[in-house]
Amino acid sequence: MPIARERILFEDRWLLAVTKLGGELVVQGKGRLDTLPLLDFLRKDHPSLLAIHRLDFETSGVVVFAKSRAVLAATLAKKFAGWKKDYTALVLGTPKRAAGVIDFKLPARSGEGKVQVSTHYAVRETIGPVSLLDCTIERGQKHQIRRHLSMIGHPLILDVVYGIAKANKEFSKFLRLHRFFLHASRITFPHPVTGTIIEIVSPLPKAFLAVIKKLREANT
Repeated sequence: MPIARERILFEDRWLLAVTKLGGELVVQGKGRLDTLPLLDFLRKDHPSLLAIHRLDFETSGVVVFAKSRAVLAATLAKKFAGWKKDYTALVLGTPKRAAGVIDFKLPARSGEGKVQVSTHYAVRETIGPVSLLDCTIERGQKHQIRRHLSMIGHPLILDVVYGIAKANKEFSKFLRLHRFFLHASRITFPHPVTGTIIEIVSPLPKAFLAVIKKLREANT
């Protein structure tokens, strides 16, 4: 079955951008699969499609694909210069500063040493024991936002890898959910072929909005 049309956010001769759902793989990884990865579904209509970047299994939001190896190569050759990725995150507690930059080094994707990367954040709303943050990164390292927020003491709620087990247990019981909330809400980048600045936006999913509503109601 082809992907639902409403999930397509942008398309031209060279690129395709769609909304990835939380709990969906972008491409096939190691281990057993219960459902086909997003790329496999998209290739039913676009056989030559290739992923330009990825999102974690539980993360939702914008993912951009190249329609040919030449377009992918053109993107990678520029090393993602000019790319900006905006995320919405639901975290434990509230940072002391309403906005700031997290600059801790993280392991390089190559597996050799560490690299300096930055995560910009701003508190959009505090809802009792949690906060809704806007986060921005450029290229990004593996789990960059999740790691950085955990390093400043405000991990994503329900993040079993970088979160706090006791808090996760309480939120899981209250929300009746088991996955964290991180959404790639916007990607801005220079088109690899035309050079035009492209901005692609993915609204918060209904499940994310429902959790925010429930938390607000519990803290009024």
